[in-house]
Amino acid sequence: MAVLWLDDVRSDDLEAVGGKAASLGEMTAAGLPVPPAFVVTADTYRAFIEDTGIDEELFETVAVEADDSKALAEAAERAQELILETPIPDSLREEILAAYERIGEGSPVAVRSSATAEDLPDASFAGQQETFLNVTGEALLDRVRECWASLFTQRAIYYRQEQGFAHDVVDIAVVVQEMVDAEKSGVMFTSHPSTGAPVVTIEAAWGLGEAVVSGAVTPDNYVLDRSDGSVSEQNVATKKVMHVRDPETGETVERQVPDDKRDERVLTDDELTALRELGEEIESYYGDPQDVEWAIDEGEVYLLQSRPITTIPDDASVGGVADGGVADETGEEREVLLDGLGASPGKAAGEVRIVRKLDQLDKVGEGDVIVAEMTTPDMVPAMKRAAAIVTDEGGMTSHAAIVSRELGVPAVVGTEHASDRLRDGQLVTVDGEKGTVEAGEADEADHDAVEEVRPQAPVKPMTATEVKVNVSIPDAAERAAATGADGVGLLRIEHMILSLGKTPEKFIADNGVEAYVDEIVTGVRGVADEFYPRPVRVRTLDAPTDEFRQLEGGEDEPAEHNPMLGYRGIRRSLDRPDVFEHELEAFRKLFEMGYDNVEVMFPLVNDAEDVRRARELMHDVGIDPDARKWGVMVETPASALMVEEMAAEGIDFASFGTNDLTQYTLAVDRNNEHVADRFDELHPAVLRLISETIATCRDLDVDTSICGQAGSKPEMARHLVNEGITSISANIDAVRDVQHEVKRVEQKLLLDSVR
Repeated sequence: MAVLWLDDVRSDDLEAVGGKAASLGEMTAAGLPVPPAFVVTADTYRAFIEDTGIDEELFETVAVEADDSKALAEAAERAQELILETPIPDSLREEILAAYERIGEGSPVAVRSSATAEDLPDASFAGQQETFLNVTGEALLDRVRECWASLFTQRAIYYRQEQGFAHDVVDIAVVVQEMVDAEKSGVMFTSHPSTGAPVVTIEAAWGLGEAVVSGAVTPDNYVLDRSDGSVSEQNVATKKVMHVRDPETGETVERQVPDDKRDERVLTDDELTALRELGEEIESYYGDPQDVEWAIDEGEVYLLQSRPITTIPDDASVGGVADGGVADETGEEREVLLDGLGASPGKAAGEVRIVRKLDQLDKVGEGDVIVAEMTTPDMVPAMKRAAAIVTDEGGMTSHAAIVSRELGVPAVVGTEHASDRLRDGQLVTVDGEKGTVEAGEADEADHDAVEEVRPQAPVKPMTATEVKVNVSIPDAAERAAATGADGVGLLRIEHMILSLGKTPEKFIADNGVEAYVDEIVTGVRGVADEFYPRPVRVRTLDAPTDEFRQLEGGEDEPAEHNPMLGYRGIRRSLDRPDVFEHELEAFRKLFEMGYDNVEVMFPLVNDAEDVRRARELMHDVGIDPDARKWGVMVETPASALMVEEMAAEGIDFASFGTNDLTQYTLAVDRNNEHVADRFDELHPAVLRLISETIATCRDLDVDTSICGQAGSKPEMARHLVNEGITSISANIDAVRDVQHEVKRVEQKLLLDSVR
């Protein structure tokens, strides 16, 4: 038989059904609440590749040296093509669809890969193979085949070789399970995932669990003591989005969480108790701590998956956490002093340095923790020295969040009270993953910023759409390059200039033109060297007047009611050509030095007149616009509507800045917390402007790209690839996820074109 039902599956069927299905079968046998499912067995996969005659070529293709990035990428692509382009035999097709009809004709199902070397006690392959949600009808057959093909992604091939698993002995089964239309869902660790301590940790959010697992939402976090069932720690997050099933299309979509539920606790006490008891039962049944995915629908708890926790050291003590506090190496509990938004992952400890004014930055030494109301570009030199950053205000697009992520410095933003409640010299540990500031120093506080973003497999998915990286400061270049990005889609020049502590005019007056030009050249050159010959797209100065006013020489800057709508970007540059020409001279000098990978990008243009004047200034300083690659930012509805006229002026590319394009299209100040819930880069109006601009540029042979924050979102990446964008530039910590998302969308487009 090609399929087995969970009722007939046990742990000793591992070779037939894979680790995930074997675990689900065991939970079903134990009477635990598992939704009905069947398994397309590993033997079925094996029969498919052998009966169709692709097995020999398949295994010959992946017999490459894993450290040879190019060879590995080519092998993965060809292996997946072999599976995806080979039709499923009619007899197998009919048997799978017949089993699906038993679940319920037209019922949405989850289709999950279950490799025979997956979810083992000594090796976790979790997440390396595909999962598809809300699949209906004959699309099930395509999803099954895509699960088979995911056995041969670059990451999976590399990991198997590193773990010593031969490719031709690892098979893959596919679990087809009735979807739970979850009202709330999440994950549960039946013991502490690092120490093995007897606490149950539960993360919960509204809607389907994909939002929690993928990191699209910050979930509630609950820690329950298994000795008495008490809740020893509870962090109720602001949950802005949730994943739900679209009733019209049947697809999984992201929706805004209703206002009345955003800050509401997801789980009741009774639900926490029910989950804890199930967790204890699962761990007792298996004899090992488990990582469990769960969902709740109409008050009923369902278990969707369970795998061993493989991150607990063999010598871990199970008594490290008594009541949800955090214990240090002496066993003494560390108090959670503050919590906020975990904006940059990692954990670091250091002494607090409260910074209320710029003249206090000198007191920040190597390894200190900066605590401020918010950070600004002229604080970057101190941020480079810091072990961690904590702010009272700010979100994921704040300066502190963006710069901290690029530097790889742990950061917690939006704590509200950090600068008032902490004191200079106080020793704290900042957890940029959980969003907490704890008293004392944690053992595991050290981290390597570059290695954190370096792919586990030193290769990247092969995509026709280029995936680049955003860089705010030159010091982040090494970390950005470690991602394997195709280049830099946005290097912000303002951080190089504002970090000088003086306005451009004041710096030039004090130090001369040559020193100013050299500062820019040095900053850009550091990034261009790291990426050469990959392109580095550098944006000319774009800073609002309120940031200039804080610098020496900024007392004459205009006081604007809303600087985001004021004297910034190309409008400032064109109004002060005597200063702007020195920026352009820096580019000319870089070109003369041989940096042909540098590209020039002008911000906040509105129309062809802005472009024409900028082009003339380039020519005036000795840059040949026809010999160099240059373009514009599309950040206003005006620029989107006028892109055809701008193309006539000779631009090579148009790059979307979605933060500004969204705020100007929706009339929503992105720095105003009173309307923050209305800031939506995926709003239909924003997407329409982007789509129409891409279509126009494709007709005119002008490249298009995105370098705004939204480029890091999977939903936006899917939209852009479908529309035909040339490149996507993402934040450093999101590059690899965007690469995989782009690859997935491109594969789907190829499949759709041949069906």
